[in-house]
Amino acid sequence: MKFKKLGRTDISVSEICLGTMTWGSQNSEAEAFEQMDYALDHQVNFFDTAELYPTTPLSAETYADTERMIGNWFEKTGKRDKVVLATKVAGAGRPYIRGGAPITAQAIQDAVDASLQRLKTDYIDLYQIHWPNRGSYHFRANWGYDPFKQDKSQTLGEIEEKLDVLDACVKAGKIRAIGLSNETTWGTQKFLSLAEEKGLPRVATIQNEYSLLCRHFDLDLAELSHHEDVGLLAYSPLAGGILSGKYLSGEKPVGSRGAINGDIGGRLVQHQQAATQAYVDLAARHGIDPSQLALAFCLTRPFMAAAIIGATSMEQLKINIGAADVKLTDEILREINKIHRQYPMPI
Repeated sequence: MKFKKLGRTDISVSEICLGTMTWGSQNSEAEAFEQMDYALDHQVNFFDTAELYPTTPLSAETYADTERMIGNWFEKTGKRDKVVLATKVAGAGRPYIRGGAPITAQAIQDAVDASLQRLKTDYIDLYQIHWPNRGSYHFRANWGYDPFKQDKSQTLGEIEEKLDVLDACVKAGKIRAIGLSNETTWGTQKFLSLAEEKGLPRVATIQNEYSLLCRHFDLDLAELSHHEDVGLLAYSPLAGGILSGKYLSGEKPVGSRGAINGDIGGRLVQHQQAATQAYVDLAARHGIDPSQLALAFCLTRPFMAAAIIGATSMEQLKINIGAADVKLTDEILREINKIHRQYPMPI
């Protein structure tokens, strides 16, 4: 397992991050505990969660249960100091979370305090803005993305407001570092520029989608990551499980995200079928598990701080963590590039 620093901080994390969004819906607390135990025993020291979780499906009844489970595990094991913990503040859109209101300074303050209580800890290592108030092109919104109605002055005011309250949280010892999620290059740079100008906390990471099937980050965000030391925390590196190949037959296994969420956030569409088959076939030719091929590719990217894995079974978890030991040859990487050129945007 390799370890990397988060941005320009001194926080060192495993390149595999344990995702948690199924805990409380698809996974019980006992299963969540087993996953955390196994991950930590296998050098995964980085856990990512959110006040919004669990998902699949999202509901008012299960809201924030994932954080509660992690807090219960900390209480039971006493291993809080062994874990780099990341969580997120939810934005607008769900009435059961602060009335569905957008992210404001007060919302962040309230969310931080509530997360600390649920997580049974005094501090959060990485606190992230789950999505920008103005919206973004993520979750397949790229097909109709329209930034031309955004209000620049309003957005800049909101960014400064968020940085101010996050600065107060850092100074109070409640959080150590800050990150973004579902952001754009322009938005990330504005956070960085305002922080530098006003002496406020610097963004360390950006958590965006990245996989063999979704490679938006390879372009402008990769350049920003390189020059500004903002590492990617890649969510859905298996495209919601699609790259395991389990949906190629057209069936949706019982208990899978496909069975519960239908198109897996717009990913399980006909366009991905040929690309996924090509990657699965490539893995088979080289004797590699297809999930490990997909994850190992993510870990080759120079902007990658960590790939966030998720699993509903221990078998899946072991395969995913094992990807850290898979080394892709130059030949395999060339073949991946060929497939990507043929199917550049399959979801």
